[in-house]
Amino acid sequence: MAEVLIDTDLAGTMADTASAVEDVLRRELPEPDGPAARLYEAMRYGVLGGGKRLRAFLVRTGAGLARADDAGALRVAAAVEMTHAYSLLHDDLPAMDDDDMRRGKPSCHIAFDEATAILAGDALLTGAFEVLADEATHPSAPVRTELARALAEASGARGMVGGQMIDLAVQHGAADFDLIALLERMKTGALIAFSCEAGAILGECPGSVRDIFRSYGYDIGLAFQIVDDLLDVTGDEAALGKKVGKDAAAGKATFVAALGVEEAKSEARMLVERAVARLDGFGTEAEPLRAFGTFVLERRN
Repeated sequence: MAEVLIDTDLAGTMADTASAVEDVLRRELPEPDGPAARLYEAMRYGVLGGGKRLRAFLVRTGAGLARADDAGALRVAAAVEMTHAYSLLHDDLPAMDDDDMRRGKPSCHIAFDEATAILAGDALLTGAFEVLADEATHPSAPVRTELARALAEASGARGMVGGQMIDLAVQHGAADFDLIALLERMKTGALIAFSCEAGAILGECPGSVRDIFRSYGYDIGLAFQIVDDLLDVTGDEAALGKKVGKDAAAGKATFVAALGVEEAKSEARMLVERAVARLDGFGTEAEPLRAFGTFVLERRN
């Protein structure tokens, strides 16, 4: 396996990004007020004060490698976190994954109601594109347009939404490794890949660099999902902040179901190895991304 160098300050770097992007999110999401106050309250409930902000970290780190403006990177990171939060609000609904806990607290549809959770998710997704379209994100209109196009692709029918559809379609049915890899590449990997590629878009890098960042993201995204599947089987409910064993009970198509625990672990290690190898052309500034691979393999929540 290619060497994965651990940045001893990775946790601090990730925490700093989480705090910085939280500040942007609070500025972008108004305090609840007026006739639509309940909507804003649910949006803030869904996106603020929780999560490790892994996608935000990838946006900001990639932007740093691409020499892009940090303030703009944090705005893109906020847009990604809004998109991710929208997907979680909708995934938790009874019609989807039917989860009543998220990040150690009641899911949005439990804390509010199903209609409000749907509307809050809708508003978070459309709000993400409002953030990307603002000149504060990048002075170049073509760059902003490309960010919006790439996020739309990652979050729509060719990305998250399409992946969720496949997930629902194969529930309680037969799904081999290739089909599971496709649905997870779309459902989970696409937004993580965009998070990595966004820094190169902000830095106006050539296509070859964008390809490296995006490919790293897809590999890391699949490894992340495999570990997620493993944690649903072997994880601690208190640490995860949600119930374990739900995938098997719901008949979900998972990497663990297709491969077994040990082979799934090996697949995750192979993907991280490949992701890290993609960074061989970069110097020490890429160490946080190399260390992130180790973090993905060793995470417990």
